[in-house]
Amino acid sequence: MSTAVDEDPFATHRSLLFTVAYEMLGSAADAEDVLQDAWLKWDRVDRSEVRDARAFLVRVVSRTALDCLRTVARRREDYVGPWLPEPLVTTHDVAEDVELADSVSMAMLLVLETLAPTERAVFVLREVFGLDYDELAEAVDKSEAAVRQIAHRARSHVDARRPRVDVTRAEAESVVVAFRSALETGDLQALANLLAPDVVALADGGGVKQALPRPVRGRDKVSRLFAAGWARFPGAITLEPLELNGWPALLVHLDGEVDSVFAFAIEDGLITGSYAIRNPEKLSRVAAATTLTR
Repeated sequence: MSTAVDEDPFATHRSLLFTVAYEMLGSAADAEDVLQDAWLKWDRVDRSEVRDARAFLVRVVSRTALDCLRTVARRREDYVGPWLPEPLVTTHDVAEDVELADSVSMAMLLVLETLAPTERAVFVLREVFGLDYDELAEAVDKSEAAVRQIAHRARSHVDARRPRVDVTRAEAESVVVAFRSALETGDLQALANLLAPDVVALADGGGVKQALPRPVRGRDKVSRLFAAGWARFPGAITLEPLELNGWPALLVHLDGEVDSVFAFAIEDGLITGSYAIRNPEKLSRVAAATTLTR
């Protein structure tokens, strides 16, 4: 038996709308705020005048998220230490959608952080969700000619910074399993062999938990960093595999409590980026999977 709520287009498309907002913002908490604002706007709309509810709602969420993005961009400038996107535990269906998994990966979300707000909105809506240029123009309140230029500029920017080599899920899982084993056995050489020469390690504690104040670069420095961190808490750390933002990752427990998550960027069988999130405000969604769709 269906209900009025089940039949409401906003409820029907909520996962899609959340995904749009999350990809534009890199924060589940901010995405939820955007959806709340978008719902209030939707609730005031005369539904009889809406021909395509899905397209209409995507535009509403996009505009609201773009306004939010301009605000949080200024807030992130004052963030303590490196800012990393809020991680999401995802289901296998996200991993099976290769383009979606790539677009929500930690590495890609960090690339998107380097775009200006309107560029990010246009890139996400065009490249991930396939909006036509006339729809893009309406969503970001620009002319069609302008959004074509913005889309081209954003695509070039992202292509220059995104991972150069595609990696399969099986390859990524193999590297993460080997990384976990090297840490647990204390095999520093095996650990170093999994790291690219120019690997970068980032950690986000949000000023609440101890974390790296700045990026650590290079195979030797990063391998020693991991080894030293593991040695500080002998027997107290456990690593658990999980699916994070569409890719294999690790959940870290310290003395039985959730401490952090590790996500990775992997190319040619080597870890090129390690992303540790310790900020407790960003770990609220690691207990259950979030549905992402496009």
